[in-house]
Amino acid sequence: RRAPASAAAMPAFRQVGEKQLPQEVVFMSWSPKRDLIALANRAGEVLLHRLANFQRVWSLPPNENTGKEVTALAWRPDGKILAFGLADTKRIILCDVEKPESLHSFSVELSITYMHWMEVTEESSVLTSFYNAEDESNLLLPKLPALPKNPNHMFCIFSEEKSDEIMKLLGDVRLNALVLGGSSGFIEIYAYGMFKIATVNGVAGSCRGLCLSSDLKSLSVITEIQSSPDSEAEITYFQLDTSLLSSYLPEVTRMARKFTHISTLLQYIKLSLTCMCEAWEEILMQMDSRLTKFVQEKNTTTSVQDEFMQLLLWGKASLELQALLMNQLTVKGLKKLGQSIESSYSSIQKLVISHLQSGSEALLYHLSELKGMALWKQKYESLGLDASGIDGTVVCVLPTCSDFTFESLIIMVSFFFTEAITAVGSFILKANELLQVIDSSMKNFKAFFRWLYVAMLRMSEDHVLPELNKMTQKDITFVADFLTEHFNEAPELYNRKGKYFNVERVGQYLKDEDDDLVSPPNTEGNQWFNFLKDSTHLKESPLLFPYYPEKSLHFVKRQMEGIIDQCLQKPADVIGKSVHQAVCMSLYKVSQSEDSTPQLFKLPFLWNDKTSNLHYVLFTMLENSISKIHILRRHTDTSRSVSNGILAVEFGNFLNSSINESSDSRCYSCLDAHFYDDETVTVVLKESVQQEGKERVLAQLPLSSVYTDEDQDRKFIWDSMERIFNLGCFQHRCSYTSALLDERSSEIPTRTVFLESQWRVLENMKAQYVSVNGIRKVSCVLSSNLRHIRVFEMDVEDDGEVEEEEEEETT
Repeated sequence: RRAPASAAAMPAFRQVGEKQLPQEVVFMSWSPKRDLIALANRAGEVLLHRLANFQRVWSLPPNENTGKEVTALAWRPDGKILAFGLADTKRIILCDVEKPESLHSFSVELSITYMHWMEVTEESSVLTSFYNAEDESNLLLPKLPALPKNPNHMFCIFSEEKSDEIMKLLGDVRLNALVLGGSSGFIEIYAYGMFKIATVNGVAGSCRGLCLSSDLKSLSVITEIQSSPDSEAEITYFQLDTSLLSSYLPEVTRMARKFTHISTLLQYIKLSLTCMCEAWEEILMQMDSRLTKFVQEKNTTTSVQDEFMQLLLWGKASLELQALLMNQLTVKGLKKLGQSIESSYSSIQKLVISHLQSGSEALLYHLSELKGMALWKQKYESLGLDASGIDGTVVCVLPTCSDFTFESLIIMVSFFFTEAITAVGSFILKANELLQVIDSSMKNFKAFFRWLYVAMLRMSEDHVLPELNKMTQKDITFVADFLTEHFNEAPELYNRKGKYFNVERVGQYLKDEDDDLVSPPNTEGNQWFNFLKDSTHLKESPLLFPYYPEKSLHFVKRQMEGIIDQCLQKPADVIGKSVHQAVCMSLYKVSQSEDSTPQLFKLPFLWNDKTSNLHYVLFTMLENSISKIHILRRHTDTSRSVSNGILAVEFGNFLNSSINESSDSRCYSCLDAHFYDDETVTVVLKESVQQEGKERVLAQLPLSSVYTDEDQDRKFIWDSMERIFNLGCFQHRCSYTSALLDERSSEIPTRTVFLESQWRVLENMKAQYVSVNGIRKVSCVLSSNLRHIRVFEMDVEDDGEVEEEEEEETT
């Protein structure tokens, strides 16, 4: 069926910007909520431009810590976070739209080739009540204080005064999911862009595109499968059934939100500890190194402790000790060392009290709530899971996909959270121990340096102020105890750390090492320890957090992170196993002689129609040297089928009116196509007739002109058969089409479309690719050399046309 030709009118597209860029653009993506477009170039730079005059907002240069090879871009649905993937470091970066700073990052197993960030649109009374109760934790927990800003730190999350980066990172409470696709069938789904909620298996090839439906019922994936290095790659479409996520949407949302809070708090604690390590200075080790050198060089048999004791009791020092104090340490150096210790210890103490403790308490709160959810058996009754405790070990038998339910997952997860809560409790105990060590060290050093400072002034015969000269018997006893405890020579310590002394006791807690503490706290005579040691019942009580006196704060933190990560990993594994393949069909073959066009600009393109719950796949195939656009339509409910699942679209002559209707009407090849909205496809066309110029055209294709009642009788049927892919070390078996679509292209129903008004000739531009945003009604056209860009407002008439219309109305 062909629509009648009519006189073409200029479209309602207005050019608002044009620019020649210095670097080739490899990715571009419009913000869903603002007039902003993100670009990534071959140099690894990520840029943000504004619609008006294509003005640059900011740029994020490549960095060795993050990576230099950008392979994917995606916007969070609210437009406040930009995600991009890096191939060389296999990292995902979540960047703030307001400034070029990384808010969060995480690593993946394989390099990412495509990413899609979607938002759930389903509504229910249960979800509404959960959305309203989300702020409950904000009422019960104090607001986490901002960390001190460090300009040298790459990840500046929680860094500005009065900032609220946690809520910025969490975003809206409505569930959204970042779907990642990579090589070798790698697919992962991250709730809120942070918590891995599913690891999907059963897909072959390298991901070229994916789209998770807004109702969470299915996941459509386009992959490139190459069975051998010499064979041509096949573009294949998979539709995966994710109905578990849809069926248990309220439970998934609640669990994912809690897990995202936990992931954010772990990041906060990690950065708090980083600030503590930066507050601790190497100058604090000077006392240990100077005393060790003194032991190695002195000729007397008197111990260092005795040397200082003689100075304390009799006010006289040996010549060697005088040389150490006056020539190496010096009065000025001692004063500087004392100030450094006081400043450093005060900063660490404040960070522990205000940041570590508040972050740990919030973490304990969310883990306890999650455990309560897991133990809510009236709501989450176990089905298909056999879990029993044997000698204190939890034995979990994972259910099969057929009898798996979300309740069984929650029951399984509950066993792991007791251990996670215990690990957080141990971390809080270790932080409190560090506070005690800091408090004790500050008192000891203050008294010691005050006495030593006066002694050194007397050695140099300088004037001693009266207020410094006063020293009571209690002060003398205090310094004597400090010398007895901290100035003992330890040869075994020299073999381990290269020094005989460990006067400074705080730094050992901040070392990221597996070794035991050099000077653990002395628990002898502690009544509580003795009580627990003698009590057989309390010793193994789950109500008491385990205590690790020999380990550093870093070690306990890593142990806590490992246990919590194990808890967070279980749902991803189990939910991923519930995802199964519903459809698998091969579309066409890719020639190995293709140019190195960036993958973003290669069709197929996937789209999810939220209103009709449909998946669309756009791709092109050659027929008689004409590149036709093909539209594959599938319902998100894999149990339902859609008539006219696939149609081909060819564009008739609408530009050159001199060509009569009897001539070949297929005058345009499709170069690129993207969904503008649920009802319109934006295409870039090229004239196919042999004439000079071969003008490029930007056009809007209404789906209403493609899907009509007349096509109901014309259906294209695939013959299903089983096919096995040999992919490396494993085989992939699936229900597959009997032949490639391009081998049966003549059987596909074809719709010839004559565009009447919604098109525009792109003069003086070899246009090749397009990126659109139907919400903001904008498009960005990129030339074939990947450097020339034009930006259009799609629903605003050109200024010249407006003036002409106004003149006509006036006449």
